[in-house]
Amino acid sequence: MTQHADEQVSFGYEDVAPEEKTRRVGAVFSNVAAKYDVMNDAMSGGMHRLWKDRFVRRVKPQPGEAILDMAGGTGDIAFRMAARGAEVTVADINQEMLDVGIERAMERGIDGLSWSRQNAEELTYPSRLFDAYTIAFGIRNVTHIDKALAEAYRVLKHGGRFFCLEFSTTEWPGFREVYDAYSHKLVPQLGKLIAGDSESYRYLIESIRRFPPMPEFEAMIRDAGFTRTRVEPIMGGLVAIHSGWKV
Repeated sequence: MTQHADEQVSFGYEDVAPEEKTRRVGAVFSNVAAKYDVMNDAMSGGMHRLWKDRFVRRVKPQPGEAILDMAGGTGDIAFRMAARGAEVTVADINQEMLDVGIERAMERGIDGLSWSRQNAEELTYPSRLFDAYTIAFGIRNVTHIDKALAEAYRVLKHGGRFFCLEFSTTEWPGFREVYDAYSHKLVPQLGKLIAGDSESYRYLIESIRRFPPMPEFEAMIRDAGFTRTRVEPIMGGLVAIHSGWKV
């Protein structure tokens, strides 16, 4: 199917051509790769570590399972799953992010991970290869989310499970306004101070605002073919764990 010439997708608060979003997102993560984990700590007060721990507990990786960690870049999720005996393939479209992850794995003495540059919308893996597919804080940066979900479904075995950790919109009264002010005003300043890059972090915050609300994203997961879908809000929905099964 050919794309319409006038198709537009979101890049932060802008609407751009799909190929332009792909190019710009690539540039963002090339820019932030070296300081990505330091900035995650600064932006979340270290809470991203707790969210990731909780996420992996929900995935329940088992020894010997083949798991694809898409947009796994710096290895945060993969390291946790490998520690439980899973055979993890870390995939990311951005080579700079993968390079940071490989270096971190070597520093920690973590062996056995596979690393692969992959486009979530066009995976090179055969169908029905993996027991689980995980993606943490990556799906909102994909150009066509529906294509990425379709690929996740394709590469999973029957009985396989899909888990996604992503920012959403908190429903806690009062907290939403405080977080909006913090994220729009302070996060770009933190990006400039720590990573020397305010614009990339401005995009990352804007991309959260443009991401579909929890019920809408759950519907997209179902539309991709997954069943028994579930949403687990954290901090009122500031972050959410989405899951589904291929049966």
